[in-house]
Order: sequence, then C-alpha cells, then structure tokens
Amino acid sequence: MARAGLDGDAWAAALAPRLARFAAVARLQHMTRAAQQMGVPQSTLSRSVARLEAELGVTLFARQGRALRLTRAGLTFQGAVERALAEVERAAESVRADADPDAGRVAFGFLHALGHETVPALLSAFRADHPRVRFQLAQTYGEELLARLRAGALDLCLISPLPDAPGVVVRRLDEQRLRLVVPAGHRLAGRSRVRLAEFAADPFVTLESGYGLRRITDALCAEAGFTPRVAFEGEEAETLRGLVAAGLGVALLPPPAAPRPGVAELDLMGQRAVREIGVAWLDGQRDTPPVAAFKSFLLGRKGRLMPR
Repeated sequence: MARAGLDGDAWAAALAPRLARFAAVARLQHMTRAAQQMGVPQSTLSRSVARLEAELGVTLFARQGRALRLTRAGLTFQGAVERALAEVERAAESVRADADPDAGRVAFGFLHALGHETVPALLSAFRADHPRVRFQLAQTYGEELLARLRAGALDLCLISPLPDAPGVVVRRLDEQRLRLVVPAGHRLAGRSRVRLAEFAADPFVTLESGYGLRRITDALCAEAGFTPRVAFEGEEAETLRGLVAAGLGVALLPPPAAPRPGVAELDLMGQRAVREIGVAWLDGQRDTPPVAAFKSFLLGRKGRLMPR
C-alpha cells in the first residue's frame, strides 16, 4: 500500500535512493562499517535508514550497542531489496552489453519478402567487419514494423512503402520492380510484357490489408481503371506465388529468391510498378555504437540493397 498522500510511483521514487544504503547496512549489520564501505558519512547513512523506516512505518533494525540486528520486518524487506537490486544490476549489465561497440545488439525488423535473400546477404556483409555484433530480428509487415519501432522494440527497420509518419525518419535505399505473376497455363503467359488492365477480370491473390504490397497492388489496379477481385489473401509473397502456380489467381509480386515452376512472371507496360525500400528509425533516438554502425552500413548501400 502506498504511503498516505503519495501514489505508488511517487512512493517508490521516495524509497528507491535509500535501498542500496539499507542493503549495505543489512549485510554488515554495522552502521560505521557500512558507511566506510559506501564512502559516505555515517550521519548521512543513519539519516537515510531512519527516513526509510519512517516511509515504511516499521522498524528495520534493532540496536544492540554499536551493532545492529535486523527485525523480522527488516529480514523480509532485505530479501526483497536484494532481489530488486540484483535485477537492476542484471538489467544494467544487459544494456551495457547491448551498447558494446564490438559485441553489442541491434534490434532489426524487415518485411517478409526481404528475408529470403536480401537480409541474410546484408547481415553477412556487415558481420564481415563486425563479427561479434548480435542481431535480434523481427520479420513482419509494414504497419507492425512501425508500431514496434515506436514502442522501442526495434532500433531500425527495412520498410515499404516509405511511410510519412510523425516522429519517424525514413531514408530511401533502393527499389524492387514488381511483376505480374500468372499461372504457366494462363492465356497471356507467353507474353513478356502486358498491361495490368488486361487482367481486370482475373482473380487476384494478394497480401492482407495493412501490408505495403497490398496497398501498392490496390493503387496500381486503380490507376489501371479497376478494383482487383481478391480471391485469396496471405501474409507472405512466396505463399502467394504458390497459389498462383496452383491456378488460383494472379498476383503483383517482387522477384522470387529462386525461379518458381508453374508460373510466368510478366513485366508491366504503361505503369511504374515498383516498391521503394527504405530504412526507418525514430527521430531523435540516440544510437548505441552497434546500431550507429549498422545504420551507416545500410545508408552506404543506397542503390545496392536489392539483388539485381
């Protein structure tokens, strides 16, 4: 229960500065030796313990001459304080390790379609010069990447389309050409170039709403004068390519990691069918050395991010 007049956060803030001093006195059970170990005047330490007891409303120490003995309340409180201080120390060690310029951690997010070839190639190239840097990877769609970025769960992400989002910095790195993927037996599969309007009557397989590629597909179809008739929705481009191969529809997709049997991939005429790929981070964030190094590496790959 919080002390009268203080909410939980304010009460914790009042107690927190005195916890380490209490723990030192509790371990040594001697005020003078504890003051010497902590490098503070004994009077300062005595006042700190007295204020802590006043805040808690209990007696933590019984005085026996110059020595101290923990009361039952003191023993209970000591256990909790030692666990809390140990957890804080573990957290401090963790964040210090993450910020290590040679062996720190980068939380990096990217789109599903970039996970087959692009991201593995990037990480391999970066780790050639930074072999001990660790990565925490997140593979999801654009809106979720932005949500995790804002929540502090990601340091950087590769995203498309490039968002115009408050508080987020985005730098364009490259683009992927999109092709219309059709079943190998489709009436127009023998063509190398087609117009999207020629497929207005075909069923489409697309990514779910909220995915960047879905927004691009809808926009290109609208530009071509029709609304796509969506037969299937999925979460991953290669799954959609498999649905096309099964004859279930057509799809606008980026190039595959490897040739897929059962489909034909056709260039579009009359429209600029590309998706831009960029790197995003929170505006004003202070990068750790490993994050700064990886960001610099990505920015240096401008125009050379995607396989050609």
